[in-house]
Amino acid sequence: MLQTFLDNKPLFYDKIDYERMPRVYATIKQKIKLPKIIHIIGTNGKGTTGRFLASALYSLGKSTGHYTSPHILKFNERIWLNGRDIDDDALNAAHIELLSFLSKDDADSLSYFEYTTLLGMILSQECEYLVLEAGLGGQRDATAVFENILTIVVPIDKDHEAFLGTTIKEIATTKLLAVKAQLLVGQQVHNEVYTISKNICDDKEISLHLYEENLDKEDELKVLSIQKSNNLEPYLVENLKLCISALKILGLKYKSENFMNSRLFGRLSRIANNIIVDVGHNTLAAKSIFESLKEDKYTLVYNSYKDKNYQEILIILKDIIESVAIIEIEDERRVPLVDLEKALDGLGIEHTKFKKINREENYLVFGSFSVVEAFLKDYNE
Repeated sequence: MLQTFLDNKPLFYDKIDYERMPRVYATIKQKIKLPKIIHIIGTNGKGTTGRFLASALYSLGKSTGHYTSPHILKFNERIWLNGRDIDDDALNAAHIELLSFLSKDDADSLSYFEYTTLLGMILSQECEYLVLEAGLGGQRDATAVFENILTIVVPIDKDHEAFLGTTIKEIATTKLLAVKAQLLVGQQVHNEVYTISKNICDDKEISLHLYEENLDKEDELKVLSIQKSNNLEPYLVENLKLCISALKILGLKYKSENFMNSRLFGRLSRIANNIIVDVGHNTLAAKSIFESLKEDKYTLVYNSYKDKNYQEILIILKDIIESVAIIEIEDERRVPLVDLEKALDGLGIEHTKFKKINREENYLVFGSFSVVEAFLKDYNE
């Protein structure tokens, strides 16, 4: 029922109507009970940061939801409630409830992401906390219409320039203007982000927290314990520290055990001894992957969207690439095959079309959610 409805909505738009979501939400606002919302914005690490935090809150006895996007194999992955992905029956019941609130014109006009964001709110009404991830933006994102108790910003870098701006200053400003109550800033690769964060918080007269200022020696020892028990790569450790800082801002005491089994699938996830999958798709993700895997060589199962800087990504990963196996993805945004092959030839990287796994080779599956989805469907079959 829900899936049929969503299938009639385009996933992507060349232009976005930024007035639509605030207008539609205003018409149904009084009918939805909001939990305490923690809003996560930024470029890289929203998913893992969100799942770390949601899992810890749930482990601490708090009824907790986590809204994330996009999904890899099933839409249900986008809405996590109290330790598990939402089931189809609950999704369809929430869909019926939401349609009863909306006029037909509004229901039809909402984008895929806008509608599913409202769906996530319907399903989270009985939660105490909701960890709510922005889509591609901040101030103008569909998730920004809701009041929240805390905004967390993960590393900001260039991405989605057509919508967010072409410079770090423009992108960071667009994202950070979403802050409402107080702001927690994670480790950044661009110093401009710290400056813009301070200026916006000063203008709005709200509290600014830098994550490392909230961590003491006891926290560092707990981080080491969690890192070891969960086999976390360096960039995931930074996301973990950000979550611990958030818990302390919220006045919640935690133990290392609260983060057991809190890792989100698809982020340097090893699905076999010789296969690692990662849904990253930009240069910042590529740099994190390189730092984590630079001791080995891999066959890179890869494809890209045409609006991504795939040549720079390949340059970053080149020293760990044995060869590239180009996997087909069903997405109108994919880069033309001839352009990708030209980039690989220019970098002197051997490439073929992906056919099957060789048990004697190590594989890194990377490039987008679509790449990982295509690979897993083939691998599972």
